[in-house]
Amino acid sequence: MKALIVDLNRCNGCYNCQLACKDEHCDNDWAPIAIAQPQTGQFWCRVDEEERGRVPVVRVAYTPVFCGHCDACPLIELAPDAVYRREDGLVVIDPEKARGRRELARACPLGMVYFNSEAQVAQKCTGCAHLLDSGWSQPRCVDACATDALRWGDMEDFADEIAEGEADERLKDLGSHVYYLNRPKRWIAGTVANRGENEVIVGAPVTIFDADGRAVARVETDEFGDFRYCECEKTSYRVRIEAPGYDAIELDADCAARDVVLDDVFVDMLR
Repeated sequence: MKALIVDLNRCNGCYNCQLACKDEHCDNDWAPIAIAQPQTGQFWCRVDEEERGRVPVVRVAYTPVFCGHCDACPLIELAPDAVYRREDGLVVIDPEKARGRRELARACPLGMVYFNSEAQVAQKCTGCAHLLDSGWSQPRCVDACATDALRWGDMEDFADEIAEGEADERLKDLGSHVYYLNRPKRWIAGTVANRGENEVIVGAPVTIFDADGRAVARVETDEFGDFRYCECEKTSYRVRIEAPGYDAIELDADCAARDVVLDDVFVDMLR
């Protein structure tokens, strides 16, 4: 069985995987594995962008999304005569036997199955099975990845990564063969400044406390007075700033729903 490892630390949003998929499948008929993908409306490999934080601390996170070729694939359960699993684990929709089966496009929890209205057939990622059968060692998306964010191979060879990784939450009970490493956690960011002089404070200690009052991290402001802690869980925190010579200040930071960007934090000099 094959697996796809997606290391989000390595993905820089170049979109090579998405473009390579289009190049391989648009206007190319690879029957009986798949017929041509339409030029628009379908992304068998899709890179999602998420804007995180708010001005002035904004980051973009990129997540390549693929069909999971799941062990408990709902398409096979729905139409075992038209959808099958290969020995390597790839799930393929037979473009002839599945013709007219619009319900197949609604069966994927991830929304990665599309209905081609012109050809009247459901379509999705095939793992470039036609290339693998011709001697290629990996799908086009993996071959095009310049940062090694995507890796493809036997599950036993990726045992350590699979143990550390996680599937998309929407496929967690279906046995997805796509595993994500290094999903970014929430973060808390802010800028510390001297209220009286309106100057940033460099090297100010910042302590992050969890809901139980335990210190989970200590960071310092940089040369711009900025700090950012990037290992927060989806819960609430308390931030304490104790710059030498200044009054300590504490602020709440609720990371349950989103990253937290604190407004400029002004501290007062001790009297």
